[in-house]
Amino acid sequence: MNGYAVPAGPVDREIIINKSRFISWLRPVADRDAAMAVVEEARQLYPDATHHCYAYLLGNPSSAQAAMNDDGEPSGTAGKPIFNVIQHKGLSDVLVVVIRYFGGVKLGAGGLVRAYAAAAEAVLAEVERVEHVPLLHARLSMDFSLEQRLRHWVDQHQGQVLNVEYGQQVAMQLSAPLEHLADLEALCAAEQIAMSAD
Repeated sequence: MNGYAVPAGPVDREIIINKSRFISWLRPVADRDAAMAVVEEARQLYPDATHHCYAYLLGNPSSAQAAMNDDGEPSGTAGKPIFNVIQHKGLSDVLVVVIRYFGGVKLGAGGLVRAYAAAAEAVLAEVERVEHVPLLHARLSMDFSLEQRLRHWVDQHQGQVLNVEYGQQVAMQLSAPLEHLADLEALCAAEQIAMSAD
């Protein structure tokens, strides 16, 4: 259950190629809706741009969700080159939007592919990477005498207690790296703690 590299934050760059202006945005995104909201923001901020091309990659790279869009450029000359650079960088949960202002010089299909790849490279080369660690979220119900034992487990496994409610029993919500799920299940089985994972 290894993590994967994701962008630490946004990066913006601008390059000029044969008088065409390429503004590149890199944004960390968690899902398609977030990605499309950023594309819409680019369209609103640069309404007079000729094209707003993009590509994104979401989730674990081995089973990632991806999309790309040429936004009126010849098929395969914008979204795909942007996507190829993202893939090559081994990054996920990332969107790259390239906003183009046409400068009057036609680049041709090969020139467009190189230009959009260069625009994507401009932001991807600068991005700071962090590790995305898949988390488990669990709800537990236990006797009061076991609360400290569970809090100690959370501390030892890079976890976090999200919520605690006291009633007939202690109800606790926690998160921890998914790789520790078997350890938590074993603890719950040994101590008769009721657990449900979200």
